[in-house]
Amino acid sequence: MRFRFIAAHADTWPIRTACRVLGVSVSGYYAWRARPESARTVANRQILADIRRLHASHHGRYGSPRLQAALRAEGRLVSRGRVERLMRGAGIRAIAGRRCRPTTTNSRHALPVAPNLLNRQFSVTRPNRVWLADITYLPTGEGWLYLAAVLDLATRKVVGWSMRDHMRAELACAALIMAIQRQRPPPGLLQHSDRGSQYAAEDYRQLLKAAGMRQSMSRRGNCLDNAPMESFFHTLKVELAQQRRWATRDEARRDVFAYIESYYNRQRIHSALGYRTPEQMERAAA
Repeated sequence: MRFRFIAAHADTWPIRTACRVLGVSVSGYYAWRARPESARTVANRQILADIRRLHASHHGRYGSPRLQAALRAEGRLVSRGRVERLMRGAGIRAIAGRRCRPTTTNSRHALPVAPNLLNRQFSVTRPNRVWLADITYLPTGEGWLYLAAVLDLATRKVVGWSMRDHMRAELACAALIMAIQRQRPPPGLLQHSDRGSQYAAEDYRQLLKAAGMRQSMSRRGNCLDNAPMESFFHTLKVELAQQRRWATRDEARRDVFAYIESYYNRQRIHSALGYRTPEQMERAAA
């Protein structure tokens, strides 16, 4: 370890000085340098290069579990512990963020409230059987940009979304219309949301009725009843919103569009999906 440290800092400190401080001989150091590298050292260097490449290609969003899965997908059979050790030694980390609960739910209204039919039954194997819906907000220099999204529970694919500078019922309706037009779901789909006024509004309920969907709502003030949707919004904020400073809403719209359509649905692997992408899950189900 001392010889390796000296070699790593050879551009900073003279070899003789470093050897004297660390209590090793100069001849011993050069003898160590002359030895051929072990097969494991060579392999570790190659694996680390792949880790750096994948980490950069995903903009620092992947930690060791997803990097291990990505390596295995490329034919690199490497343990998670080895990936963690190499990342730690190289100072490579996934970007992290703080959890926050958006205050977008206005459940103090006199509109009809649907029962909690989903009841945290999050294990769904077929797409277009259960959709989750919610609204979050993103900060810009022009004020908040509100994002409504519809998530397929089986594939974790964002099947519908809309963005506005307000969070009236129109915002939620536009996301639902996109999802219906894209997916053409069969009658009987269960659509779950919180008790927000946008989801209890007459226009929204009529859209659900026209599509033959059943409506389900979380219990009052219980975000865990819609946990996979909360998880998506947390991921979006950590991986995108907290890494950007948007001057305008249009800038935010472009980045969110690219994140959802080009990255989240098509490229980002999910632990809940066995480290597959939403589109891979959808194709497998088809």
